[in-house]
Amino acid sequence: MLLIFLTVMMSVGFISVQLAREEKLAPASFLYPAAAAAAVFIVLHVVLRIFMPRADGLILPITAGLTFMGLVMIDRLDPDLALEQMSWIIVAAVCFVLVILFFRDYENLAQYKYTWGIAALLLLASTMVLGKEVNGARLWLQIGSFHFQPSELAKVALVIFLAAFFAEKHELLSISTHRALGIPLPEVKYFVPLLLMWGVSVLMMIYQKDLGSSLLFFGIFTCMMYAATARKTYVLVGVALFALGAYLCYLGFGHVQVRVLTWLRPFNAATIQHESYQISQSLFALSSGGVSGTGLGLGHPNFIPSVTTDFIFSAVGEELGLLGAASVVLMYILLVARGIKVALSHRDDFGKLLAVGLVSIIALQSFIIMGGVTRLIPLTGITLPFMSYGGSSLVANFMVLGLLMALSHRGATTNVVSLKEGTKR
Repeated sequence: MLLIFLTVMMSVGFISVQLAREEKLAPASFLYPAAAAAAVFIVLHVVLRIFMPRADGLILPITAGLTFMGLVMIDRLDPDLALEQMSWIIVAAVCFVLVILFFRDYENLAQYKYTWGIAALLLLASTMVLGKEVNGARLWLQIGSFHFQPSELAKVALVIFLAAFFAEKHELLSISTHRALGIPLPEVKYFVPLLLMWGVSVLMMIYQKDLGSSLLFFGIFTCMMYAATARKTYVLVGVALFALGAYLCYLGFGHVQVRVLTWLRPFNAATIQHESYQISQSLFALSSGGVSGTGLGLGHPNFIPSVTTDFIFSAVGEELGLLGAASVVLMYILLVARGIKVALSHRDDFGKLLAVGLVSIIALQSFIIMGGVTRLIPLTGITLPFMSYGGSSLVANFMVLGLLMALSHRGATTNVVSLKEGTKR
């Protein structure tokens, strides 16, 4: 029923955009992306009911709501991009199904933890060596006319590695053997991953000029380490290390200084037409939306550079207002809450930590970009999960979704079996 309701709402959105654009509902082809998106999620629902009947019943509809809203906004901004996005949704859905079919026994992933870790590092390193610089950041690999963002897949591989590593070492990480500056620490060899992750994050800031992914990767690592050890010390040390690295980068690199300056002074006369143009236009768009918005197709979000990718939340805020923006935030909160519920349903350490890592990707990525475009934190160039235009992001996030559904099904199945055994006793 939720999928049907969301499909109707998406269709209303496409109709509103078409009326604002052409003032008529012809040709009918304007509804093709909506029909295709609805069909994709209906197929995914059927696949889940067949292969994973006990999987969480709300995660897929929430994801559909975010994807549908993103598709409507992209169609409003650029109809040709909406068709491309629809193609990527189909590709991402195929990847989702493959994950469902081949990784139902997710425990097998832990057997190759170092392979996943090496794969993550190679994917990240590839852009440092072979990457193409776009909008000041070296994030993309180009093969002919095809552009690919390795960091999107690297975050999935990294989470699998960290979940397996922490599941194996969490007891050793929880034991303090010495102190440094009054802070209890485990043996140095078990603390090395934190320092290594800090180094990778700083390198990403320096060589890739990618503040968003740097913060995302280190945030995921810190969340998973805390979930594995329940030690607040690690969170404090992690935050302190990242802050130190960011400060050193601020002192040494001009592009970091520009990001901070545009965050603190977005309306500065010297930068508003150049460095801070994006964030200032985003703030203007959000303020013009008010509570209820200007209406689909009636605002001016095209004034914002990269509006279909980094700033799609600003477009929602302008044309759907505070109510529309709040509904997006609420859907992400619900999605994260369901992911946490999946993590809590698991008794095995690997499954629990894997779920924490996957939901951390969605939570941190959505917070970083929504916080950036609203000037809560410095702006960083990452996509809004499931909503922004981009094939790499969609494919990676649907893989995250597939793994979450597999974990959800296994957790629910295990609990049902345990309940039956307890009843027999």
